[in-house]
Amino acid sequence: MAENVIRASEVARKTNETDIKLAFAVDGSGTVKLETDVPFLNHMLDLFAKHGQFDLTVEATGDVDIDDHHTTEDIGICLGQTIREALGDKRGIKRYASVFVPMDEALAQVVIDVSNRPHFEYRAQYPSQQVGSFQVELVQEFLWKLALEARITLHVIVHYGTNTHHMIEAVFKALGRALDEATCIDPRVQGVPSTKGVL
Repeated sequence: MAENVIRASEVARKTNETDIKLAFAVDGSGTVKLETDVPFLNHMLDLFAKHGQFDLTVEATGDVDIDDHHTTEDIGICLGQTIREALGDKRGIKRYASVFVPMDEALAQVVIDVSNRPHFEYRAQYPSQQVGSFQVELVQEFLWKLALEARITLHVIVHYGTNTHHMIEAVFKALGRALDEATCIDPRVQGVPSTKGVL
């Protein structure tokens, strides 16, 4: 990969349900600007970007008078699209990562293959189905849409925990760290890290 290549992308998505502008930079410094109608998701995205050292800007409004579903889902779609576009042909990346992150009593694991083959596995049992006004089932919806649009293989396992907030927080921290590791440039890698010659 050329030294001066900037791995960044931005996208705008407007539907009858949401209006989103999102910018993402792989090689950032954890600079985050979040303006959405879903406070808990703001918190999780902040953790994801800062622990992954990504730059992330999100401006999103949506039909949260109904619930947080459409806004959360569409932010996942937009983030996935920018990740895919920012990585380009994926030349020189490490490709794989497996990261464990504890958050007090909770332990989460995120395993990533930047494979261009979208797949999502999710193993998590939460003691509560809501954190504040946020529906916990939306974590799965967000992660699945991110994996689909980023075209990555994503496995998320919450091994244990008793506090739902802590468990989800561990997931997003691990996601940031795993994506950072998988997208790091390895100078030993010639071309793309695949025997097929393409990702």
